[in-house]
Amino acid sequence: MTPRRNTATSEVRIPEPALEAVDRIRETGETHIWWWPLGTRTDPADYAVLDDVERGRAQRFHAEADAAAFTATRANARRAVARLLGIDPAHVAFGRRVCPGCGDREHGPPAVSHPPVPLAVSLSRTAGAGTLALRAGTWVGVDVEALRPVEPATLADVVLTATESAHVLGLPPGPARDAAFHRAWTRKEAVVKAVGLGLLGMPLNTLDVHPDQDGPVRVTHRYREEETHWQVTDLTLGDRWAASVARPDTGPHGPVHLHAPA
Repeated sequence: MTPRRNTATSEVRIPEPALEAVDRIRETGETHIWWWPLGTRTDPADYAVLDDVERGRAQRFHAEADAAAFTATRANARRAVARLLGIDPAHVAFGRRVCPGCGDREHGPPAVSHPPVPLAVSLSRTAGAGTLALRAGTWVGVDVEALRPVEPATLADVVLTATESAHVLGLPPGPARDAAFHRAWTRKEAVVKAVGLGLLGMPLNTLDVHPDQDGPVRVTHRYREEETHWQVTDLTLGDRWAASVARPDTGPHGPVHLHAPA
């Protein structure tokens, strides 16, 4: 079923399955996460799903692997939203909300702009994987990072609070330390994306995300004189990536549904 357009008013009538899906997501407070592997070559089937603006962006990447990652992420995001709403991927479009910091639409948080349903989305990609988070309302943030050996001591002042640094650097060098660092990093990125300000808001090295605790954890973000509170949940995408999702700490907190690659 596809959206019906009233030719007199250009008002989009949202299909009943889509309205029912949105109502269910709002009532239960559930969050949906999709993830998929990313290759190094653009799949023509993915490219065909993109709109003209996205195709233009894909063509501006200098590296084929970067273009392929962007194309696959956008295409799979459209497919995921379409399946959830019971519509064709061609009838899904992404836009941006107003930036909560400056009021500009050019760099505000992403949203589903068509059909016009009240769903917040967040996209992230890293080496080998892309993700999409979706929930009812206006705020959600997801981040995924490829696990790799790092030297947290060189990044501690930039990324970690003093408490986090003591925990991470207190672990022996190796996989455990790397995992703790990436847990902190993805939790922070998920929160700043959910807030909608990115790094223009609270510096990462002042945002405590409690990497010593298993999630979900409650995280406080401060911007100017305002505090917001977020529930952050770690996601399991296999042993190659770290990932986290942040949603407002106000309920209802329904389940987090993790959709594996099709």
